[in-house]
Amino acid sequence: MSVVSNLSQKISQRLVPVCVAAVSGFTLMALANPVVAQEDAWRDQSLSFEQRSAALIDAMTLDEKISQLSDESPAIERLGIVKYNWWNEALHGVARNGIATVFPQIIGLAATFDPELSFRMADAISTEARAKFNISQAMGNREKYTGLTFWSPNVNIFRDPRWGRGQETFGESPLLTSLMADAFVRGIQGDDPRYLKATAAAKHFGVHSGPEALRHSFDAKPTAKDLHETYLPAFAHLVTESKVAGVMCAYNAVYGEPACSSDLLLNELLKQQWQFDGYVVSDCGALYDIHHGHKAVKTPEQAAAAALNGGVSLNCGFTYNAALKQAVEQGLVLENTIDERLQELYRLRFKLGLFDTAESNPYNQIPADVINSPEHVALAKEVAAKSIVLLKNNNHVLPLAKDIKVPYVTGPFAASSDVLMANYYGISGNMVTILEGIANKVSMGSALNYRMGALPFNDNKNPKNWAPFVAKTADAVIAVVGISADMEGEEVDAIASAHKGDRIDLQLPQNQINYVKQLADNKKGPLVLVVASGSPVALGELYDLADAIVQVWYPGEQGGNAVADVLFGDANPSGHLPLTFPKSVAQLPPYDDYRMQGRTYKFMTKEPLFPFGFGLSYSAFEYRNLAIEQDDSAYRVSFELRNSSQRDGSDVAQLYLAPVDPKAQEALFELKAFKRLDVAAGQRVQHEFVIAKSALTRVDGNGKSVPLQGKYQLFVANALPSERSAKLGAAAPLTQVIEF
Repeated sequence: MSVVSNLSQKISQRLVPVCVAAVSGFTLMALANPVVAQEDAWRDQSLSFEQRSAALIDAMTLDEKISQLSDESPAIERLGIVKYNWWNEALHGVARNGIATVFPQIIGLAATFDPELSFRMADAISTEARAKFNISQAMGNREKYTGLTFWSPNVNIFRDPRWGRGQETFGESPLLTSLMADAFVRGIQGDDPRYLKATAAAKHFGVHSGPEALRHSFDAKPTAKDLHETYLPAFAHLVTESKVAGVMCAYNAVYGEPACSSDLLLNELLKQQWQFDGYVVSDCGALYDIHHGHKAVKTPEQAAAAALNGGVSLNCGFTYNAALKQAVEQGLVLENTIDERLQELYRLRFKLGLFDTAESNPYNQIPADVINSPEHVALAKEVAAKSIVLLKNNNHVLPLAKDIKVPYVTGPFAASSDVLMANYYGISGNMVTILEGIANKVSMGSALNYRMGALPFNDNKNPKNWAPFVAKTADAVIAVVGISADMEGEEVDAIASAHKGDRIDLQLPQNQINYVKQLADNKKGPLVLVVASGSPVALGELYDLADAIVQVWYPGEQGGNAVADVLFGDANPSGHLPLTFPKSVAQLPPYDDYRMQGRTYKFMTKEPLFPFGFGLSYSAFEYRNLAIEQDDSAYRVSFELRNSSQRDGSDVAQLYLAPVDPKAQEALFELKAFKRLDVAAGQRVQHEFVIAKSALTRVDGNGKSVPLQGKYQLFVANALPSERSAKLGAAAPLTQVIEF
């Protein structure tokens, strides 16, 4: 049977039972609540949101219903429905909508290993979003990026560091992704018992992480084990635990079915297993890809039917508007199915309070002065400072003294705001570059010098360059290198990328490498590398040339101040890597291979440049006194964390399990818990991890969760418990063998 025929058969099989249920459900509700049938019943705030949305949908014509299934939903004046645009972005701040606080990129937030901080950041974002929405509504602005329905967070697993959009994710760990994203969703959606503050949407469901150049036609084929162990857990957690309002289906296909018409993803998993009752939105243009890119069906009408019947409530794009009515006329879609999808959309619009009186919704009272407020600017700085990862600090050259006589700041990104903003950004008048942050930090008597020295991605045009030789007179050289969202990112945005947003290697641009080598050849004092990127950078020989290295990600509007705080000791670095930094692409499997073997901390057997979870501190931490107890429901793992230094500090305690005798394709390590702990100078803290026995499972080759059996080594550490971590300076792990 052809792909087209097979998909058409699935469409017809799904039509009748779904539609009968929809008709029956509406009839029963109407009989039990006859007021729903009254004119303008949707305005009656004494009715449930379900009843009101059903009444409003029932009052629409077919054409009106179809018009409401796209991201730009027009006004229906006769019913008093105003225009609403569903498309809005809040990846690390309200984006593309004027002034807003620009927080660090999500990969940096992940490096904090702090779900509570993730919640606070998302709560600030949604607070600003509500304030901006209130203003835009008052002035009649209902265009794109002014609404309350945000298509964040991105919970795809950063399985391959070449993926340009990995910067938008929480890294390579399903556990870290699930817990950080859970807090983010709760912060976005608020805690009012009746109304949503805003809505989040988990994207890109369900197996999506490049290649960007092939995303409109690529077919991802992970093993069943990898699907359920790596790619799906974060989505499942956000649906079942966080109650995320939306899910965005991806461009690519999975096992031969386009994600936005996949019975496995949208029906079996999302609706049946996870009982999702929110809305599904297509990635923008993904329904066009069903017939044009994937060629899964022959016509736009069939594509519209496949998506709508499959479960896509909202089309970001033009397919529904262009082809859905014809699909109805051709018998591919029933109007009751359209009603069902509209119910998913309008239920949320009612929950957002868009049809209620202004005074009934507490979020309507949020004032304009919260936007980029001093409190939010301070929070942006806090997140940035806690995200910075100290990767090397030979002879404790950091922190530098603020009264340093001759500091030299150089590099292509020292004075650039590009590396602060990442992608999907807002605009702020509080942007502080790294150069500006350092200038504000050092003594007014310091002879601070600056030269750009090298262009971001290309050789200098002028063959003469004095910049490397300034290092001869500097007491310290601070070289700000890296890449930016112009070089890595989404297919349509990364304009400096020759590979549609992806990277083919992990090195710095060669001209930057050459420049750092010149600085090293000429330096008088220590060379400090400040690396800005949203993905791993393979430093190669530069690792040995630098005296200290800090990874600052894309640190947001307060990035310059946060970096300066860390470099000069007003903040103690406490970030830890949320993904593995390989030494080169030679250590990676083929990019388009979605099998996890050889990837991430769980399966990589080669020695990386920097392991998952690694991060140094100005403090000295020791882990002691491991004790493991169990009862019928859980293991209790207690330990002591000591700070033997004279600096207050924070560390991220990480609990891993490693099979003593790994089964075929079993993970070599599994992060089971983590906790960010603050420890004052010379003090110690006790902590206990509680691991439910129900969580002590692995996924077998059939994708089924089975209990752990056999001997496992339990570790408590502040980095992946490996020889490489120890060599780089991680604390000695605590360990004990336990048998399940």
